[in-house]
Amino acid sequence: MNFFYWNQLQNIKELNLKDVLHYVEQNIGIFHKKRIQSLESLKLSKVLIRKNPYLFKAKSVLTAEQIIKGIVDAHISSNEETIFGDWLEGLAIFINAKVYGGYKSGITGIDLEFDKNKTRNIVTIKSGPSWGNGSQIKKMIADFKTARKTLRTSNSQLNVVAVNGCCYGRDNKPDKGDYFKYCGQRFWEFISGNASLYTEIIEPLGYKAKEKNDIFIPLYSQMINKFTREFTNKFCKDNGEIDWEKLVHFNSAVVAPSKKK
Repeated sequence: MNFFYWNQLQNIKELNLKDVLHYVEQNIGIFHKKRIQSLESLKLSKVLIRKNPYLFKAKSVLTAEQIIKGIVDAHISSNEETIFGDWLEGLAIFINAKVYGGYKSGITGIDLEFDKNKTRNIVTIKSGPSWGNGSQIKKMIADFKTARKTLRTSNSQLNVVAVNGCCYGRDNKPDKGDYFKYCGQRFWEFISGNASLYTEIIEPLGYKAKEKNDIFIPLYSQMINKFTREFTNKFCKDNGEIDWEKLVHFNSAVVAPSKKK
C-alpha cells in the first residue's frame, strides 16, 4: 500500500455529532448578528430603487405598508439566504476537517479541499441547486480547470475531482461531465461519510432560535413603521393615495450628471 493511500486511511475519523452541536452553539450567533446588522443598515431609497414599481401597480397594491412589507421582506429573504449560505459553508468545512482533514482552499473559486479514496476533491459550496445562471456556471467550471492545473503543477499524478456541493435540494443527475453536483443528502454524506447527517444537523441549528428571533422581530416592526412613514411623506398625495407618477420618477427617471466645477 503506497504512503499516500495509507495516510488517507489514518486521517479518516468518524464524525462525533457532539462536535457539530458545539460548533453550532458557538457560531450560530454570527448568523443572527449579521441578520440584524443587515436590517439596521437598510435604507428605503436603496431598496426602493431596485424594485419594479409597475409590478406593484399591476398587482393593485393600494397602501404604503403593502409596498414597504413587500420590498423589505424580499430584501430580508434574499439577504438571509446569502448570510446563512456562508454560515453553512463554514459548518461544512468544519465537519469535513473533523472526518477527512479537509481545509478551506486558498485557490480562487474553491471553498474546500480534501483527500478521499486516493483523490483530491475540490469543492465549491452553494446553498441550493438553483444558484446561478449560465455565465456563473461557466465561471465555476473555469475555476475548476484552473484549480486542477494549479494542483497538478506540484503533483502531476494527482487525481483531482471537482464538486459543486449544495447544502439543500436534490439533483438526480450528479455527473455533469466537467464536475459532479451533489445536493442535500448526497452533499452532506460526501463531506462526512454519514448518510444521515443531512437530517441530524437540523435540530442543532435551532439553538436559541426563538431567543434570537425575539430580538429581531421588534427591530423589523420598527423598520416597517419607519419606512412606511418615510414612504407616505415622499410618495403619497395629501388624501393618502399613492402618487405613482412620483414613485416611478424616483425609480426610473434619467438623472442628469452633476456638473463638476
